[in-house]
Amino acid sequence: MVVAASMSLFAVTAAAHPGGHHGHPAKKPTVVLVHGAFADSSGFEAVSRRLLAGGYPVVAAPNPLRGVSSDAAQVKALLASIEGPVVLVGHSYGGAVISSAATGNENVKALVYVAAFVPDEGESVEQLVGKFPGSTVGESLKPVPLSDGLVDLYINPAVFHERFAADLPAKDAALYAISQRPATNAALGEPAAGTQAWHSIPSYYLISGADKIIPPAAQEFMAERAGSTVQTVRGASHMVFVSRPDTTVSLIDRAARETAR
Repeated sequence: MVVAASMSLFAVTAAAHPGGHHGHPAKKPTVVLVHGAFADSSGFEAVSRRLLAGGYPVVAAPNPLRGVSSDAAQVKALLASIEGPVVLVGHSYGGAVISSAATGNENVKALVYVAAFVPDEGESVEQLVGKFPGSTVGESLKPVPLSDGLVDLYINPAVFHERFAADLPAKDAALYAISQRPATNAALGEPAAGTQAWHSIPSYYLISGADKIIPPAAQEFMAERAGSTVQTVRGASHMVFVSRPDTTVSLIDRAARETAR
């Protein structure tokens, strides 16, 4: 079912790429969705359906979760293949990726951070998550050592619902726990390199008010520092884009309307 949905989404969004067709450009900017750690693009299904219904071309970018610089390079290459304006959306660790990937790309008109990390140069996800009290991520991780010396990190399925997706039904959270993709310890500890895109591109931030992964205080700090337009969702878990897709899409739509010309 996930494969079929992905192929359907690819077919609908192919026109956003130069290789699709050479007709009239899309009337609305392409929305590029970048997932974070302990997740994959399937979590964007409800958001993608709503965006498509609203006339937005949508691309769900694969995020390798191997390292901030290498992950950003992959997203940057994808962005270069898209014609016309782009609204770039990042969840969680995906926020660190888009902050680097958008640098120097004049087509990226807005950055939308959804319960996301917004590092400045020299800061890592690991540093930011510990800047304020309240995160349970460290005690929730299940490490899997790799042969190259790195460690893949998962959220322990036993605590996934409570700590990562508390406002989702337990049966849904269990499925997301199964399909989660790990990030390496190197990715979470890698400092952001160079000037970050939020210094020059307008940003919007959706704060998840009951987040047990990135404390709301940390989200508020990063959003304020970036000068983001902020919306707070009370009671929302770290998977706010899944539990509150209408609110998420509303902020993306606002970013598009206010910045894409």
